[in-house]
Amino acid sequence: MRDRVTLLRLPAWAQDVLLALFITVMQVQGTVTRTHGDPVSVVRPLADLGHLGYALLIAGGAAVAVRRRWPVAVFAVTAVASVGYYALEFPDGPGWLALFVAIYTLAALGDGRRSLLTAGAGIAVLAACWLVAAADIEPRAAIGWVFFRIGGSVMSAALGESVRSRRVIAADAVRRAELAERNRERDTRARVDEERLRIAREVHDTVAHAIAIINVQAGVTAHVLDKRPDRAREAVAALEVIEQTSSRALHEMRAILGVLRDADDGRAPHPGLGQIGELAAKACEAGLDLHLQADPAPPQVPSAVGSAVYRILQESITNVIRHAGPTRVTVAVDYGADTVEVHVTDDGPRPGRASGEATPQRPGSGITGMRERCRLLGGELDAHPRAGGGFAVTARLPLAPTGTTAGV
Repeated sequence: MRDRVTLLRLPAWAQDVLLALFITVMQVQGTVTRTHGDPVSVVRPLADLGHLGYALLIAGGAAVAVRRRWPVAVFAVTAVASVGYYALEFPDGPGWLALFVAIYTLAALGDGRRSLLTAGAGIAVLAACWLVAAADIEPRAAIGWVFFRIGGSVMSAALGESVRSRRVIAADAVRRAELAERNRERDTRARVDEERLRIAREVHDTVAHAIAIINVQAGVTAHVLDKRPDRAREAVAALEVIEQTSSRALHEMRAILGVLRDADDGRAPHPGLGQIGELAAKACEAGLDLHLQADPAPPQVPSAVGSAVYRILQESITNVIRHAGPTRVTVAVDYGADTVEVHVTDDGPRPGRASGEATPQRPGSGITGMRERCRLLGGELDAHPRAGGGFAVTARLPLAPTGTTAGV
């Protein structure tokens, strides 16, 4: 229905032409009709001075046809026509229609302050000219039409300004809505990026830990089968560790990537302090001599902190397996009144370890990721080589996170 109305709507220039034609007819016909019944009160007929009265009424009405393109010029033409018409004492009638429309257009299409000043100054000049022209009007009661013209001009300007103000307010509302929509899209993209970063961290921690264990065990298996075939049972045990580690890694990957597929509540929860024992057991299966110093019944801590502690331990153990191979590792988790401290120290590569048990140390994103996790929670992380060999990682996390946990 709306589309049909839009198709039937005339263009603006056609509307103005029809409006100008209507006003011209109304001004001429209305004045003729009014004076036809009261020829005595007519001081100067419209046909006098070479039909100048008709010409002024027609000129004022015709100017309305271009009111949108030149509003100030149309106002000037209608104002001059009105002053000349009443100064020459032509008969009163609806000759003010074009002037009222011109004043309304000037205010409605103007810029506010300047257009109102122009309209106000014009109305003041018109009022003075009309009052001077009506100084000796007879009967005296007819001067009421002068005040009607003044009041109508003021009302036309006020109506035009009201329309302009509403248009400005509507345009401003549209701009604010568009800005809010852009901000909303930007915030949505930011949340998506944060979630992608979180998933990337989870995938990195899970895959890196599993691959490091698999790499070490595969190297041990290859070494044993090649150099010590009599110890094939150890090779079989290493292969079982590889199978179990890869299976757990696949299970964790499915749980992590499940957030990208659906919103099921059956996904595995994020690992936390309760899974530290399992993490230590897997590290021992990978060949580490790991000693865990942690409360078997950890206290209740925020889930973000618990998950960060688990991932820091996982990444630290992974780095030991990758860079040092089977060695002695000490893991300590201390719970304070308002902080949790994590300490992971290793003795470094053992002398004469078998080839393939560890890969050469290369710079990666593990320590950077751990440090970022701590920073997001308002904590700090220290990672450095030990003076006597090996490596040490210390993380301190507040139990009341002061940073954002969106990416943890």
